[in-house]
Amino acid sequence: MDESMHAYAANVYTTVVEELMKGKQRKFIAVEQEFFRLWWDFVATDTQKQQVRQLLQEGRLEFVIGGQVMHDEAVTLIDDQILQLTEGHGFLYETFGFRPQFSWHVDPFGASATTPTLFALAGFNAHLISRIDYDLKADMQKTKKLQFVWQGSPSLSERQEIFTHVMDQYSYCTPSQLPFSNRSGFFWNGFATFPDPPKDGVYPNMSLPVTDANLHLYAQTMVANIKERAAWFQTGEVLWPWGCDKQFFNASVQYSNMDLLVDYINKHSAEFGVTVQYATVSDYFQAIYSRNLTWEIRDSQDFLPYSTESFQAWTGFYTSRSTLKGIARRASSLLYAGESFFTQYVWKHPEGSVCKCKALEQLQSLRWAVSEVQHHDGITGTESPKVKDMYMNNLMYGMFNVKKLMASIIFDINNAKKNGEVYSSVYTTGSGKTGATGVDQYVVVYNPLAWNITTFVTVSVSSEEMSVYDELGHSVPAQVQSSVESQSTYDLYILVAISGLSYRKYSIKPLDGKQSAFIGSSVKYKRRDLTRADRQRRQLFPVVNNCYQIVFDQNTNLMHSITERETNQTVQFTQEFLEYHINGDTKKGPISDNYLFAPNASAVPVSKAVGLEVMSGNLMTEIRQYFYSNVTSQDYIYAVYTRLYSVPEGYDGKLLCHRIEQEYSVGPLELNREAVLRTSTNLNTSQLLYTDNNGYQMQKRPFKAYVNNTVARNYYPMVQTAYIEDDTTRLMLLAERAHGVSSQENGQVEVMLHRRIWNNLEWNLNNNLTLNDSSVVCPVIWLILGTKAVTNTLYRTSGLALEHRPVVMFGALSASEGLVYVYVALIYAVEFLNADCKPAVRQRDKPKLPRRLQQNSVHDLPVTVPPNLHLQTLSIPGWRYSSNHAEQVRSIRMGKQKQGDADFSRVLLRIRHLYEVGEDPVLSQPVIVDLKSLLKGLGSVMAVEERSLTGTWDVNTLERWKWKTAQYPGKKFFNSTETSEDFIVTVHPKEIRTFFVYFQVQ
Repeated sequence: MDESMHAYAANVYTTVVEELMKGKQRKFIAVEQEFFRLWWDFVATDTQKQQVRQLLQEGRLEFVIGGQVMHDEAVTLIDDQILQLTEGHGFLYETFGFRPQFSWHVDPFGASATTPTLFALAGFNAHLISRIDYDLKADMQKTKKLQFVWQGSPSLSERQEIFTHVMDQYSYCTPSQLPFSNRSGFFWNGFATFPDPPKDGVYPNMSLPVTDANLHLYAQTMVANIKERAAWFQTGEVLWPWGCDKQFFNASVQYSNMDLLVDYINKHSAEFGVTVQYATVSDYFQAIYSRNLTWEIRDSQDFLPYSTESFQAWTGFYTSRSTLKGIARRASSLLYAGESFFTQYVWKHPEGSVCKCKALEQLQSLRWAVSEVQHHDGITGTESPKVKDMYMNNLMYGMFNVKKLMASIIFDINNAKKNGEVYSSVYTTGSGKTGATGVDQYVVVYNPLAWNITTFVTVSVSSEEMSVYDELGHSVPAQVQSSVESQSTYDLYILVAISGLSYRKYSIKPLDGKQSAFIGSSVKYKRRDLTRADRQRRQLFPVVNNCYQIVFDQNTNLMHSITERETNQTVQFTQEFLEYHINGDTKKGPISDNYLFAPNASAVPVSKAVGLEVMSGNLMTEIRQYFYSNVTSQDYIYAVYTRLYSVPEGYDGKLLCHRIEQEYSVGPLELNREAVLRTSTNLNTSQLLYTDNNGYQMQKRPFKAYVNNTVARNYYPMVQTAYIEDDTTRLMLLAERAHGVSSQENGQVEVMLHRRIWNNLEWNLNNNLTLNDSSVVCPVIWLILGTKAVTNTLYRTSGLALEHRPVVMFGALSASEGLVYVYVALIYAVEFLNADCKPAVRQRDKPKLPRRLQQNSVHDLPVTVPPNLHLQTLSIPGWRYSSNHAEQVRSIRMGKQKQGDADFSRVLLRIRHLYEVGEDPVLSQPVIVDLKSLLKGLGSVMAVEERSLTGTWDVNTLERWKWKTAQYPGKKFFNSTETSEDFIVTVHPKEIRTFFVYFQVQ
């Protein structure tokens, strides 16, 4: 980021602003706020800032999208998309009173159907995309169907539809080739150089300056391209994007040449049949809107996957850099917890000693880090190693800040020393080990969801003989067993039951005469040679809880079947690891890289022998399978840890019982291998797969046969959910990070878990994009098997329970001296760069915490919503802007916008309905919510304002353009949201409702 600012990004804004002031006809659009905010805060002079404000008022500088970044659409979670949009929009509105109304989503690798819905909810009037499948785009060009009204959500339908423009085959860049020159087309400033700009100002590939000698040739080339594009659209207005990646860093040379060309064409418009003007995106869409044409409707189908030619399927990035994908999601989950934790602290403890301004800075550091990694070359894993390291370091820094904040809050709430900082002890071993002599260990567990949860948390301990107690001294169900990771430690599984947005404290003590924790027993089975196994003579044994019976075969040590016990439906069920071998030499054929997946043959089984160990206990059975390259190998190359939970009477164990938890250990891979887990069943699925768009809605994925590259072109992103089903039974997969997923055969689903690739493509070598990822990755997937009706009631809440697992904090209190030892644990970035296994599962990267806690939970009145709603956001954004638009604009123009400390009085609340219309007879019903009652645990609600998705519009004044369609022939402005009265709101299927809430000051 710093290098990019130095090499070109800062110069873009400095020189563009200067050049725009020189000519009233000149215009410019800007997208990502991260670079602009850095320029604004650290580079821009007072004069330049005043000029930016003037240009925005005149409409000659326009921010489009306006998010912190241009986010990826395939592997990002809806929460994080909204976060980064909200971050950028909040800055723009607070600083300029500006609200983006158009998108420019030109570079993400495929288009999700979630995005048009989010942009509509944010108040946008039109949406612009570019990267869709090459053969589909060709067909749409021929039939002039590159523009349409997109109803991205089947449930929200026309209420949140948006006009969408797909860029033609030339995409978002000016043509880079000229028939009369070998220079770089219309890029007179050339290409940016890294790490430093050239001292003489001469950049590579600077195009020929426009002169009298070549002016007509330039004009002919430009006009010919404009006319070619015009043939693909229904109107005479052609959007001609002038720029590309890393352009306009020398806007003076760009505009001076552009002016000459524009003026020349307009003076000879009769000859050329074309007039040209500088425009913003809003200028273009306003021209199209004024045509008053009738547009076709596109339904909720997305544009994934994306291919640029038959052997260039952009489906590899669904899995690239799995560790980064996992940590980005973990950081997002921690931010979600930290936001609600801090919000409750502010309103329940107004006299608390934690500095609120500093606390907000700590949260903002993670908001920024989670926002920036959503970039379409961030969480996608398509960056170079040093850029990946930057993302990781920023995420780790932000996570440390939020953990420290949560530690400080608990410390303060529980009457710790008022004058002390929470001292942090940085260690790198990853050990959350308890059991020190004479010290009682405490585990503080925070439930960030607005539901009551019953689940297990895991703590590493030094002894089998442990007791666990709650705040009242009651014994808590727990199970201890030997650790997968270490022969010298044990894993203690503690059953926790916690109300919504509440925490509880559990004490862990060495055995004191009572046996609290069950001790798991181990049975190890002989390693089996798969090449010699007699598959006809099966030796089957079951593992059972109240919901499932999982049967394993001792002849192979592989899973054999799963029976769903309520219906007694048995599904044949086998799993195996395979690897796709891929080509790394461009001279020998298509290659895989960070972006592309191009296998050169079918996947190959990788293990010839399997070891098996079963850990059994009263609460949980863990089946440990180890996969070896042959029967004599010392080290396994893959492992699966399958956990089945049994919940004691008196606990709500519905979700726990119905999940089969699997954790995988994959790697290090050999070079040019892509690792998949293939699950085969006897379900008659006809190769039909379902995957989610961004954790928001599901897409149907029928298998498609292609002449070439069929395997790769049938891969889809699984951000959170995928499933296969037949007429009676559904198998669901829930993920805590994104993966590529496919169904290559009937009854089969395979998940790509890891990739390690090297190739000699010059562009990849020059940019260090060869993905030589030698890490070990440890993703987690939960399986749910059952009828469609049962899985419908489980998978939404289960997916969020996996995404937002409880935050676990550790603390110690010396029994002998009464001294308080408080630790904030930080597994520093270096460890995460190499492997994600330890922190991912054991939660040892959570802070070690505090002193003697009060008997009752601090959150006496929990915040809970029904199971078909999700409390998506509860935070204090800190913006200082007025929610009255006229007042906000007036104060900015008069130079009186609020300065100083953040505004802590405004709480941002979002509520999302999880179900589609008609998906479930009960859960798909609208839900009436009394906001005053819902939030009474925080205080007395005095006022509620309903806002647009990112908070910058009052929904009562938001009027989006209504585009004419055959279904709805009227053209008008429309407000599509039912506003609240007396704090009562009705949330309909798939709605996301956003509010500013104000409480009575105590």
